[in-house]
Amino acid sequence: MSKKRKWDDDYVRYWFTCTTEVDGTQRPQCVLCNSVFSNADLRPSKLSDHFNRQHGGVAGHDLNSLKHMPTPSDQSETLKAFGVASHEDTLLQASYQFAYLCAKEKNPHTVAEKLVKPCALEIAQIVLGPDAQKKLQQVPLSDDVIHSRIDEMSQDILQQVLEDIKASPLKVGIQLAETTDMDDCGQLMAFVRYIKEREIIEEFLFCEPLQLSMKGIDVFNLFRDFFLKHKIALDVCGSVCTDGASSMLGENSEFVAYVKKEIPHIVITHCLLNPHALVIKTLPTKLKDALFTVVRVINFIKGRAPNHRLFQAFFEEIGIEYSVLLFHTEMRWLSRGQILTHIFEMYEEINQFLHHKSSNLVDGFENKEFKIHLAYLADLFKHLNELSASMQRTGMNTVSAREKLSAFVRKFPFWQKRIEKRNFTNFPFLEEIIVSDNEGIFIAAEITLHLQQLSNFFHGYFSVGDLNEASKWILDPFLFNIDFVDDSYLMKNDLAELRASGQILMEFETMKLEDFWCAQFTVFPNLAKTALEILMPFATTYLCELGFSSLLHFKTKSRSCFNLSDDIRVAISKKVPRFSDIIEQKLQLQKSL
Repeated sequence: MSKKRKWDDDYVRYWFTCTTEVDGTQRPQCVLCNSVFSNADLRPSKLSDHFNRQHGGVAGHDLNSLKHMPTPSDQSETLKAFGVASHEDTLLQASYQFAYLCAKEKNPHTVAEKLVKPCALEIAQIVLGPDAQKKLQQVPLSDDVIHSRIDEMSQDILQQVLEDIKASPLKVGIQLAETTDMDDCGQLMAFVRYIKEREIIEEFLFCEPLQLSMKGIDVFNLFRDFFLKHKIALDVCGSVCTDGASSMLGENSEFVAYVKKEIPHIVITHCLLNPHALVIKTLPTKLKDALFTVVRVINFIKGRAPNHRLFQAFFEEIGIEYSVLLFHTEMRWLSRGQILTHIFEMYEEINQFLHHKSSNLVDGFENKEFKIHLAYLADLFKHLNELSASMQRTGMNTVSAREKLSAFVRKFPFWQKRIEKRNFTNFPFLEEIIVSDNEGIFIAAEITLHLQQLSNFFHGYFSVGDLNEASKWILDPFLFNIDFVDDSYLMKNDLAELRASGQILMEFETMKLEDFWCAQFTVFPNLAKTALEILMPFATTYLCELGFSSLLHFKTKSRSCFNLSDDIRVAISKKVPRFSDIIEQKLQLQKSL
């Protein structure tokens, strides 16, 4: 790590003053043109070179004479009084706006200094003339400046989110997931759901590295320390939705045990996006062997570069659409379904390729029984992908997710009855290759047994979000049979009064369910609180999955050695930095120096 240079009052000889960043780094700023330089330029040779080349002056001023000069901040205050932005304000605003766009587009910080600014200067010179070019030249866009701007905007966004959390009338919901980046560093990401101004807001909370290990206690400590650092009680969390290995973030993990110890009444939910893992656990031996054969074929083709190149060339030669196969991965819940569909549709071509390479996988791959099992798995996982995709959206709550899962499981008895009659309509790939009754008989028995086991596992595994009959007024308070509510229920009077309002009925018909109950906080606070406590928990870790996709843009071979927390917050947060406040604080800080 390079040594930081220190400011010396003697540097005012070259018409420079000092600005100090949040982390204590001192940077020189020219009083004449307002240009801010990096800490590495904080030395007499660099400062005098700028002063002599850009301003053609003679050094020799002392600190006292410089103090009597009108500072840029004094001039800006006069201009603000007349409603006109000062030159320094516009330069800072341009710098912050570019840094914001740079973070939003997930670009490296150096893109401004190395590409954008040189291009802008050339365009200004050609189109607008040398005067405009000189003005653009003064906009500070160095690598260090962009980095500091993003840090400041990130802190402002975080402050807005923390203020919202503290002001939320209900306990917040947390969505938590972990992943490993390209440097094999564990990253813990969290999103928060809270109420603000009659609507439920979902916002990015943090992305922090797990420094040493990824055990449940490490995750809990990082999670707890974030709230302690910002002076927020941990019991502000009403629910936590997790996804991951059982030892780290699973429903029965050490992390969950620690959270429940700190917050006994917290609601713990597990991500409902990946029922594929549950299906794998229930697969009979023959179906599981078929799936593993598919994985071995994929690894044979893509795990060896010569095979992959030959595979692509082979498919280009015969004009097949799928020339690139997806790797099978455990943590990406759509991968199995896509792989199985592609393998089935390219079955004959892949079989030819395996023969061409004399692979020992040929015997198992071209077996008729394997192809039948492959067809069933491709159909089943395609259904699962459609289910997962329907829950892949923002605003998904446990009640809605549970309804989708319940509707999916209710199809199993119908599928079983059709299969018993050799009707494979719900499994089109399987229907395509079944040509004899004998083939249909043996696979029908396996499918029927598997669907029955799968149904039992679904009912036992995904239980969060079930509503008892007396609580279903939350979904529709107007069509709900109020007789199901016990007379001793204190909110029954409120519920009857709400049902009698025609205006509230119109609101219910035109608003989302969560927004409707948020709107009732002022009129029926008890009903709204009860309803939102059920609707508030996250049902999936979909937002974290999106965040991990953004993480790939920040953690690359050329950008693997920096703290990405601030960049990723600015990139994916829905909050917009309060630029005017940030710039005003910056100018005040410079004035005080």
